[in-house]
Amino acid sequence: MDDDSRYEAVRGRDERFDGVFFTAVLTTGIYCRPSCPAITPKRRNIRFLPSAAAAQAAGFRACRRCRPDAVPGSAEWNVRADAVGRAMRMIADGVVDREGVAGLARRLGYSARQVRRQLTAELGAGPVALARAQRTHTARLLLQTTDLPITEVAFASGFSSVRQFNDTVRTGYDLTPTELRATASARRGRGPAAVPAAGVPLRLAYRGPYAAREVFDFLQRRAIAGIEEMLGEPGARTYRRSLALPHGTGVAEVTESADARGARWLDCRLLLTDPRDLTTAVQRTRRLFDLDADPYAVAERLGADPFLGPLVAARPGMRSPGAADPEELAVRAVLGQQVTVAAARALAGKLVTAYGKPLPAPDGGLTHVFPEPTALAEAPLTELGMPESRRRTIRTLCAALADGDVGLGPGVRRDEAERALLALRGIGPWTVGYVRMRALGDPDVFLTGDAGVRQGLSAVGAPADAAQAWRPWRSYALHHLWNAVGPAGPAGPASTEKRH
Repeated sequence: MDDDSRYEAVRGRDERFDGVFFTAVLTTGIYCRPSCPAITPKRRNIRFLPSAAAAQAAGFRACRRCRPDAVPGSAEWNVRADAVGRAMRMIADGVVDREGVAGLARRLGYSARQVRRQLTAELGAGPVALARAQRTHTARLLLQTTDLPITEVAFASGFSSVRQFNDTVRTGYDLTPTELRATASARRGRGPAAVPAAGVPLRLAYRGPYAAREVFDFLQRRAIAGIEEMLGEPGARTYRRSLALPHGTGVAEVTESADARGARWLDCRLLLTDPRDLTTAVQRTRRLFDLDADPYAVAERLGADPFLGPLVAARPGMRSPGAADPEELAVRAVLGQQVTVAAARALAGKLVTAYGKPLPAPDGGLTHVFPEPTALAEAPLTELGMPESRRRTIRTLCAALADGDVGLGPGVRRDEAERALLALRGIGPWTVGYVRMRALGDPDVFLTGDAGVRQGLSAVGAPADAAQAWRPWRSYALHHLWNAVGPAGPAGPASTEKRH
């Protein structure tokens, strides 16, 4: 896009570009999302910036009306596999907060100077500024939704000092932390926010339509007792799961919403043993629900296809669910080989009971977090009642994850992870593709050996090579094909349920 086309998007309040670029208004010193409902400034008074961090670094403060710091992330970082895309995924997961710029650079395989140069060139801000913008957003959430003391908010959101926290919040919002908290109380028209024990309520924003029913169906069919549960009836379900986080554990609750109400978010509540994990918990929940996807770009490509067009029209906003824990997903993929989804759930439940780490206290049906690779690498796994060859594959995989021979973190090179997984005995192309799609968030995976995919292709009359025209969104095409043959997959010995 050039600046003229960006201005046209702003004039049209086009939400498709929220998070793709930001508008900084020179006359007011405020930056907004493109869809901000305020009166559109004159073209000569607008400066376009590639990130909220760039806007903050340039001295602009966030608009209080459209909250540009709360927009969905750019879908570009899910698609791109280069150093900048990998860096953005790691920054979102909190790597800079935990390990500094040196840790980020080490994970990327570059020098800190190279990382700063590349990020600044593309996003107008280096890794420190990008992480600071994320910390500022986390601080606002904690100030406005909890009663944590302001000093605790400062350190929980990742700041190294209270003074830095105060200065950054004042620069970003033109309010002190105390004033920012007071504005939230005034809007509610009632007392202070919920006590920390009640968790942090959030709105997880997304762009465009969202096929919530299909996503919640997908997760419900695969929910593992002890770490996941689905409450309520379709249309108003709440998905709950435990999280293993860098500083402790947590529970994420996400509520299904109907697109008919016009919302552009999913209601969420995070209950954390350590508030420092808020940013990481938010990002992992967003990845699980694929909330940073660009449904407009997906629909533009797949909707024009003669085979997939009717499916896209019938289910607008189809998502490709990711994973809250990539290593957990890899183990679950192996457990699901050659068995039904119900059988895989039962096996995983036994695994959680035998080797999972108990939560500090049970929370409803949630009692554990999924076992760590180190706990499974040498475990006998006799509780599973499965062939020794399959148990050996799980141990081999977990040993490779524990030793670092296989990495599945947010900034991993997908091709390298695929090669490392394929080198492990007992893991084949289907399992690797499924891990790449869900654990690594690759939007362009197509499982050619999947029985459900073959039946989906047959159902829409598409030839086997039709998927080449669906790049770079083949993961979304795959979900359309699975749904085309029914949410539970066809019956029979080669059913979809035995493969995914």
